[in-house]
Amino acid sequence: MRRMSALLALPLLLAAEAPFSGVEIREWPVPYAESRPRDPYVGADGRVWFVGQRGNYVASLEPASGRFRRYELEAGALPHNLVVGPDGAVWYAGNGNGHIGRLDPATGEVRRFPMPDAAARDPHTLVFAPDGDLWFTVQGGNFVGRLTPASGEVRLVRVPTERARPYGIVVDDAGRPWLNLFGTNKLATVDPATMRLTELPLPREGARTRRIGLTSDGAVWYVDYAEGKLGRYDPAARTFREWEMPGGAGARPYAMAVDDRDVVWFVETGAEPNRFVGFDTRAGRFTGATPIPSGGGSVRHMVFHAPTREVWFGTDANTVGRAKLP
Repeated sequence: MRRMSALLALPLLLAAEAPFSGVEIREWPVPYAESRPRDPYVGADGRVWFVGQRGNYVASLEPASGRFRRYELEAGALPHNLVVGPDGAVWYAGNGNGHIGRLDPATGEVRRFPMPDAAARDPHTLVFAPDGDLWFTVQGGNFVGRLTPASGEVRLVRVPTERARPYGIVVDDAGRPWLNLFGTNKLATVDPATMRLTELPLPREGARTRRIGLTSDGAVWYVDYAEGKLGRYDPAARTFREWEMPGGAGARPYAMAVDDRDVVWFVETGAEPNRFVGFDTRAGRFTGATPIPSGGGSVRHMVFHAPTREVWFGTDANTVGRAKLP
């Protein structure tokens, strides 16, 4: 059984509010030093799960009490991202040694699903599809993958462009994944029936998109880390439209999430402190910026939790954060 430990959060809670946008941000300092806590995900019981990429652990936070619980992983796992299944199991990307893991929170036991190709060395970001399969990116290995939990089968699709660096990923209601190719000026999508991958070049050669999201009209949204743009791709018309970030070309937008009102939220990491910014896709306007109280360092990924209208994120400042939306 994996070793588990519980700790209370430090008494300091960092908070900030931007009156013009109505966003309130609160952060919990993580009691595991310099472990790069990242990619929180809210379970059905309200616990917030995250990984420590530099600490080889999965952990949970109870927001009301501030209590943390840590689950140790094998040395070299370097977990990068996690999601929580409907049964409460925690699935994480073993970025350091080429596997996806399933953690049972009741026992701390981990089941490993190794990549069928050693070249797929670094699973990166996971997302559930409507059918219960897990889709994931493999950044350095240059793959997109699909794991079927019921059978344990892992299928890989190689990205044809070399050093494309598959990065962020989302799945639409039809079960089709959409992803960023961060090493190129392209997005990509995969047909789940045929596993055929299609690359979608952006109009600008210098674009390097890092995270991706979907709105209720079927549009695909992305943030361009290299040139400070927010973009929209219309799959039906096969057209792009882009807006310059409030922070300009040096905004360095990274983490992003889409809420239930089709507002795209993202973090500009080019500023210190990092800034949590919204874009109302229906009105076509930015909604203001809220500073990350800890500074953030870099906010790399975040997830919208619909029942509470909250966005959760981790920071390089060793905190787990929550943005309460208006």
